[in-house]
Amino acid sequence: MAKIVPEITLNDGLTLPVIGLGTYTLKGNEGANSIQSAIDSGYRLIDSAYNYENEGTVGAALRRSSVPRDQLKITSKLPGRYQEYDKAVATIQESLYRANLDYYDLYLIHWPNPKQGHYVEAWQALIDAKKWGLIRSIGVCNFLPEHIDTLVKETGVKPSVNQIELHPYFNQADQRKYHEANDIKTQSWSPLGRQMNDVLQNDNLQRIAEEHNKTISQVILRWHYQLGAVSIPKSSSRVRQLENISIFDFSLDETEMGLISGLTRPNGRLKNQDPAIYEEF
Repeated sequence: MAKIVPEITLNDGLTLPVIGLGTYTLKGNEGANSIQSAIDSGYRLIDSAYNYENEGTVGAALRRSSVPRDQLKITSKLPGRYQEYDKAVATIQESLYRANLDYYDLYLIHWPNPKQGHYVEAWQALIDAKKWGLIRSIGVCNFLPEHIDTLVKETGVKPSVNQIELHPYFNQADQRKYHEANDIKTQSWSPLGRQMNDVLQNDNLQRIAEEHNKTISQVILRWHYQLGAVSIPKSSSRVRQLENISIFDFSLDETEMGLISGLTRPNGRLKNQDPAIYEEF
């Protein structure tokens, strides 16, 4: 199948599709079938995590798929409880064993856990794992600018990606500006903000969707794309999977982009997970 999703280039040269598949809660045989369905539908970026307990499911989907491994970009993430250097190295290896992979294309620190104070150690483990060929590109999730500044100060190595909560009710304008100024790509988790029941009933979003003969979800994902963010919507439905990557035949004008960005709230986080204080284990 020809590429149907455009790609961007990270600061270390790795390319990523601008939309990937989120896999949180996709487990077991049913999960593997859903992930295989997404790959067959044109997805080439698959996002998982050690704490999702589904790296094995992702690996099974890859083995079932007819798409060669070197055409896919697979992500996983280091959990908070294993940020000390030796534990981080072992966990990266365990992530590979679980998925039966020789390497991850992208490996991220899942949360900074600043109270624990080990995220620089964890970052050094990712740096070394990349040198050893276990990871092609390294990044972070949910890191505030001060956390990233500390990584660069202590190691001299900048993340390629910061995966953050980003949706119309939490547009992360300041964080995105920091990423752009520092050549770090923004990834969006929970890009549709589905847990906020009213986002898919918003009148402004509905009008924009009707104008373009698209769904509200497609409009939101197009907004992410035009912001320059890589979104990773989760869906187990083949119909929804196809819908989510069918956003490259229309565009939003400045007014429409502004209306969507203007939906942001002072603290629109879905679960009030502030990286300055939140601890993930």
